[in-house]
Amino acid sequence: MPANGNRPLKLQFGLINHEGRYLTAEAFGFKVNASAPSLKKKQIWTLDQDSQDTQVVYFRSHLGRYLASDKDGKVTGEADGQNSDCRFLIVAQSDGRWALQSEQHLRFFGGSQDYLSCFAQVITDAELWAVHLALHPQANLLSVARKRYARLSAEDGEIAVDMNIPWGVAALLTLVYLDGKYCLKTCDSRFLSNDGKLLMQIGRATAYTLELKCGKLAFKDSEGKYLSPVGPTGTLRSGRCSKPGKDELFDLEESHPQVVLMAANRRYVSIRQGVSLAANQEDETDMETFQMEIDKETRKCTLRTSQGNYWDLVAHGGIQITATEVSANTMFSVEWLGHRVALKANNGKYICTKKNGQLLAVSDSIGEDEQLTLKLINRPMLILRGENGFICHHKNSNLLDGSRSVYDIFTLQFSNGAYHIKGVDGRFWYVNSAGLVCSDGEAPEDFTLELLEQGRLAIRDKNGRYLRGDQGGTLKGDGLSLSRSALWEY
Repeated sequence: MPANGNRPLKLQFGLINHEGRYLTAEAFGFKVNASAPSLKKKQIWTLDQDSQDTQVVYFRSHLGRYLASDKDGKVTGEADGQNSDCRFLIVAQSDGRWALQSEQHLRFFGGSQDYLSCFAQVITDAELWAVHLALHPQANLLSVARKRYARLSAEDGEIAVDMNIPWGVAALLTLVYLDGKYCLKTCDSRFLSNDGKLLMQIGRATAYTLELKCGKLAFKDSEGKYLSPVGPTGTLRSGRCSKPGKDELFDLEESHPQVVLMAANRRYVSIRQGVSLAANQEDETDMETFQMEIDKETRKCTLRTSQGNYWDLVAHGGIQITATEVSANTMFSVEWLGHRVALKANNGKYICTKKNGQLLAVSDSIGEDEQLTLKLINRPMLILRGENGFICHHKNSNLLDGSRSVYDIFTLQFSNGAYHIKGVDGRFWYVNSAGLVCSDGEAPEDFTLELLEQGRLAIRDKNGRYLRGDQGGTLKGDGLSLSRSALWEY
């Protein structure tokens, strides 16, 4: 595993046929069809690789069952294990589309609507599928060959692949999907061109088709060449290769939240002074930035430094950054207090800030000195996905929809423990008197974020109510308690 401690994201996607319809897994009878016009839950497939033969893949539906084809070409989505009928080979075409071939029967899968089969002996347009990634589109990009992460190098006007740990907002890349191709967007809203330059506008030079090789991604440009890191700084640009080798392969990894913490003395918590943590700095640098990694089971978090060490509870309630492994003493409970947070260590005590700025876990209750202001720094562009889809502007009104297959990119602005959320048109989110979330506010309204699960947050309005997507998809600010519909991938 890389130094970041992350695993590559499981590849999830929609498959679009020659008529622009998505492959769908129905719960009723585990039937499959290609009738859906957009990418929702039933249209998401997860790619599992065979453990012995990396060329063989399995397609797992949202029901946890596998796509399978028998000797007569009949296709179902009901196999509950990876049997021989579920084994497929991906035959990538020059336009980025995939032909899916049954490894067992050597026939190709295709068709339209309810008439799908895996019986074609040659590839025609009806056997080709475009790939629409269903991952959250913001991620860190790891070069397989260099074992380094990509980052925006603003001074050089390029993306450099030279980071050991993806740190700060510069390491966040956004994949923008457009007409079957992808663009790579930096945190300052520029797009990577195949010559390595960063451009303000999307065009032919910024569009790449995704190819898959041994479970890794390759980005092919419009000239048929592949992105790779070039030169000592690893400038990301198209090389000479028209076939992807190790240099052209990448993993997408989940981008963990990175935060700065301000104590009651209005100073930032820092590691600048050595191994002990203290709130004594006025600037936000890498030394004041910590990565929050939230445990799936306990919901406790570890706080990691840019050098890869963890906050660690030591004797007498001291907090140091000496740990290199996760243990009970590196786990902290976060209590979300509106505009502030409190951290409880493994000894059951809250962390408090002493007069000299030192942090100690010695308090039994929460007072002013136990409260910290937590600021999320690596999501200036916010894309939110709930259980039914992405948050997007409503087509014909000022409301927000939480069940779309496409996403809008919102701007997140920090304001003293709260956040203002702004749309592309420069107007702000607010909750109206009917409890609906609107996107055309002239003035900013406070929302608070709670980072509750790995990769998921909750948003509260100024009255403390949770934002949730209702059955019809509309975004509402009326949640009195936390539910699945109020948790958002970010």
